Amino acid sequence: MHLRHLQLTDFRSWQHADLELGEGPIVLVGPNGRGKTNILEAVGYLATLGSHRVSADTPLVRHECQRALIRAAVVNGDRELVVELEINPGKSNRARVNRGAAGRPRDILGIVHTVLFAPEDLALVKGDPAVRRAFLDDLLVQRSPRFAGVRSEYDRVLRQRNALLKSTGKRSGRRAGDDPYALSTLEVWDGQLAELGAELLAARLDLVASLAPHTAAAYAGIAGTGGEQDRVAGISYRSSLGEAMPAGYGSAGYGSEGSQRAQPEELAKLLAEAIGEHRDAELERGVSLIGPHRDDLELTLGQAPAKGYASHGESWSFALALRLASYELLRAEGSEPILLLDDVFAELDRHRRARLAGVASRAEQVLVTAAVDEDVPVELTGVRYTIGEGTISRE
Repeated sequence: MHLRHLQLTDFRSWQHADLELGEGPIVLVGPNGRGKTNILEAVGYLATLGSHRVSADTPLVRHECQRALIRAAVVNGDRELVVELEINPGKSNRARVNRGAAGRPRDILGIVHTVLFAPEDLALVKGDPAVRRAFLDDLLVQRSPRFAGVRSEYDRVLRQRNALLKSTGKRSGRRAGDDPYALSTLEVWDGQLAELGAELLAARLDLVASLAPHTAAAYAGIAGTGGEQDRVAGISYRSSLGEAMPAGYGSAGYGSEGSQRAQPEELAKLLAEAIGEHRDAELERGVSLIGPHRDDLELTLGQAPAKGYASHGESWSFALALRLASYELLRAEGSEPILLLDDVFAELDRHRRARLAGVASRAEQVLVTAAVDEDVPVELTGVRYTIGEGTISRE
C-alpha cells in the first residue's frame, strides 16, 4: 500500500499542500515549525480518524477557516482509490471515495493503513494507561474497522452512565436505591456497558496475544548491547476485573494453540457481576469503576515493569518495538501499512537509528521528517522534499 498523491487544504498550517508521492522512502526536510509533522498527521488521520497530537478536530483546521480537506490517491496492489475527508469542527465530518456521495468518515476506515512513530511515543512506556489504551484501540480499528463503532458506542454509554451516577450518587445528596426509576435506568446502562465492554475487551485480548511475539522480536532486534539486550520485552493485559478474570487471559500464552480464547458472552457476564459488586463504590465516587476504560497494557522487561524501571534508552527501544510490532502484525495479516517516521532519528542513538532504518528501507512506502539532512540515514535517501514557510519543493 502507498499514497500516489496527497493534497491538503486548510489543514493545520497548510493553506494548500500538493505532493506527488510513490513507493519507497520519501523525506520531508525543513526547520521545525514549517509543517512537516502536519503532513504526516494528515496521512495518519486518514487511517485512524484521529490525531497523535490532539484529541479534538478544531486544531486541525487552519486558523479562521471553517473546514479542512485531506485528499489522497491510495494504491493497494493493482487498485487505486481516491479518498477525501472533510473535517468540520462542531459539525459532522464527511468522507468520499472516488468522488462519490458524501458519507460517514467511518466508511473510509480500512482503506489506508499506517504505523506512525513520533517523539510522543515515549509516553507509551512512561505515560498514563490512557495512552496505551488508545494505542491498542487505534491498532484494533486498523485491524478490524468495525471496532470504531464499538468503541464509539461504548464511550457514549460510559458518558451517560457516569452522568447518572453523578446525579444520583452520594455526592448529590441522593441515593439511587431511593429512586426506583433511577435504579432501573442505571441497570439498563449496566447491561449496555457490560455487553459493549465485553466485545471490546475480547478484541483487545486477542490483539495483545497476536502483538506479543512481534513486540519481543522487535525489541530484541533493536536493543543495544549489554543488559538491555539480555532482557525480554513482554506485554500483557490488565483488566479492571482483577481476580475475576479467568486465569491466563491477557497473559503470556493466551491465544496459543490449544489454549482457550475469551468469548464476549463470558466476559459480559463477568463484567455485569463486577459492576453489581461495585455499585456502592461507584455511587460514592460518581464514576464507572469497571470496564475496558479502566484497563491497561502492562509492559515488562525481564521480570520488572518497564514503567519506572527502564532506562531512557530502554524506554525508547520499547516504544519503537511496539510500533514496529504493529507494522509487522498488519503486514502478516495481509496489509502493507505506510510507515510514518516523524522526526525520530534525531532522538535515537546510532544503533537504534541503524535498526529502524533497516526496517523502514524494506517498507513499500515510508514518509520521514527531519530538521536537517544529517538526521536521515543513508538507507532512506529517496524522494526528497524541502519544506519552507508554506512552500514545498521537490528535489
